[in-house]
Amino acid sequence: MIVISSLTNPRIKSLIKLEKSSNRAEAGLFTVEGKKEILLCAEAGYKITELYYCPDIVTDHSLPEHPIFKGVSLFEITLPVFEKIAYRESRDGYFAVAKAEYKSLAQIKLSDNPLIIVLEAVEKPGNLGAILRTADAAKVDAVIVCDKRTDIFNPNAIRSSLGCLFTTQVVCCSNESCLQWLHDHQIKVLAAALTASVDYHEQNMKIPTALVFGTEADGLSNYWLTHADLQIKIPMRGKIDSLNVSGSCAIITFEAMRQRGFGSH
Repeated sequence: MIVISSLTNPRIKSLIKLEKSSNRAEAGLFTVEGKKEILLCAEAGYKITELYYCPDIVTDHSLPEHPIFKGVSLFEITLPVFEKIAYRESRDGYFAVAKAEYKSLAQIKLSDNPLIIVLEAVEKPGNLGAILRTADAAKVDAVIVCDKRTDIFNPNAIRSSLGCLFTTQVVCCSNESCLQWLHDHQIKVLAAALTASVDYHEQNMKIPTALVFGTEADGLSNYWLTHADLQIKIPMRGKIDSLNVSGSCAIITFEAMRQRGFGSH
């Protein structure tokens, strides 16, 4: 096992570079911190290439011995080094590098009665992470991200999702490809919009449904407002006329769950 104690070690420099989206995209790699998140990542089929652990923090030393990490390069790092690369507030001493793999629409496995979340222009990692947690809790079939600027492997998104990026089918594609795929699978498209005249709870979501959300600043583009089967809204009674996109997504998604009896769909 290699022990790394220097902050200027080339491997540590490479890990720090992966904090930038452009560097992650160029290398085709991303980082994951935390034992639970790393296990979820590996169990989801992502290839872990490097596993780092800090014995000064680690209380559970069993992770490197897990069969799923057989053949993975293992590195022991000192506390100063770990603090240099870590980005979570609560830390358990584990850090990993994995290969980025992007699923296609054709790879999505649908249930008999699909429920899909579609995101347009959700740029904030915290919002993306929160929405992925909602997707996991509701067991939606997939989250489709329709914005090339959204980096699903942003470490902050992975952290805020508590690893739910790895428990949910997530696909990145264009608006046009997404809409065509939804039509091909006869999935009704409901667009969340402030201009809608129908309240979200008045719409039938027991049928195959896609819930489409934009940003809290600009909402959805005209593309989705024009092509959606119906626009729906959350009634607002205060002076502020919009909610955070992750809050809106949770409210409407759990209404779909309620209508479906909170069971499998």
